[in-house]
Amino acid sequence: MACKYVTNFLCRSRHLLRIQNSGMLTRLAYYHSGGGEESSETEEEIFSSEWCAMAFSKMKKWSHSLKEFDLIDGRLVNINDHSRIYDDKLEKKLHTFKSVARVFIGLPLTKETMKKNMLASFADTQFAEFQYFSKCHEREPLIVKSLSKISDILSVSAQQRKVVRHNICPQITEHQIWTGTLVEILNGLKSEIEVLIHRRPSKDTRLAHQIAIGLLKFLESAVSYDPETSSWMRLTPTKGVNTPNSPKWEDALEMAMDLINCLSDEEDLAIHVSKLEGMKEGLYQIREVLIDKNIGYKEIRYQEHLVQKKLTKNLGLPSQCLFTLLLYYLYGSVEDVEIEVRGGVHAIGYGGKVCLYMGKILTVDEEKVVWNGVKQLDKALSLFKFVWESAGMKGDLVLQGHLWCVGAQNRSISYRGNTYMIHEINL
Repeated sequence: MACKYVTNFLCRSRHLLRIQNSGMLTRLAYYHSGGGEESSETEEEIFSSEWCAMAFSKMKKWSHSLKEFDLIDGRLVNINDHSRIYDDKLEKKLHTFKSVARVFIGLPLTKETMKKNMLASFADTQFAEFQYFSKCHEREPLIVKSLSKISDILSVSAQQRKVVRHNICPQITEHQIWTGTLVEILNGLKSEIEVLIHRRPSKDTRLAHQIAIGLLKFLESAVSYDPETSSWMRLTPTKGVNTPNSPKWEDALEMAMDLINCLSDEEDLAIHVSKLEGMKEGLYQIREVLIDKNIGYKEIRYQEHLVQKKLTKNLGLPSQCLFTLLLYYLYGSVEDVEIEVRGGVHAIGYGGKVCLYMGKILTVDEEKVVWNGVKQLDKALSLFKFVWESAGMKGDLVLQGHLWCVGAQNRSISYRGNTYMIHEINL
């Protein structure tokens, strides 16, 4: 993806010599594909000074026109109210801006700026001695979709992964979290379908809208009695209920599959659909569990316990379903965890400290934009720390955020006990 946007950017440049263009694009594709992960080639060997000058000028020109927007959960949004923006041209422009910025992060001048900023921010010089974001893959974007991915990055052992699962699963598979996650996904999907029907109506999208509404109504049956009400005050269940005919989670699974099939060709909804598709694993595991308010309070509680028990037993760390439940449990939302500059992990001296560093690209150095970026970065970093602590890993995990912006004032700020550094991109 990054290669596509930067390649298009290069092709439009009038400052590239035609004789160099073919070879340069080939090397750029290699650079952005991750093929240069262990390569000793530096950016100055790949990108000419003419290209850098042209790209920097373009970034300065674009920065203010893009400052109201960001890419969140794979979509273009207005950072003021987090409303979805439907503008393909603007979205591609922002993708290009961030892709080109990743190139500048690897240039010597930006690296030197970072080092000076680090020295000024930390009393412990060990933090500044390490070469942050020095490898190509450390400057690439990352979307986290499973606990396994986090465990891989943090080098969590097989035994410790069992500890993570044991500590996390009972909390995030509670019936209330399970149903809340499904409702959150379906409400988001329903809203996106409604926008799509307005923009580009079709038989499949209208049918999908009806299924989404029906599934949400069906899930109302999964909401138990008010937990704040004492059991003796609750209404008596309907008598004479034919339990064998009571609805089951299997019915919800079938509706979800129908909904996914209706939207399989809608690229605009691919992110939302993939989240619902991930929940199919959990729905399958509990397909035989009843979902009926009229079977009596004790039986309802037992069925809810079965949901938690089966999900806890069968969902593993690679499960997207388990990860989505965790996101809802921690944040009350199911937005993807996106890291624009993936960074890495390194040990700090010999004191047992380990540093996790990640980055974010800003359009302008304005307070609203900076704090929006800091909070997004903090969400990702805190998730990694949650897994670190759940695994019982040895040592203290220090979280470190980096944000880059054209013409920014180099400085550091503190948020929730962690340090975030703003670095200038310049020539």
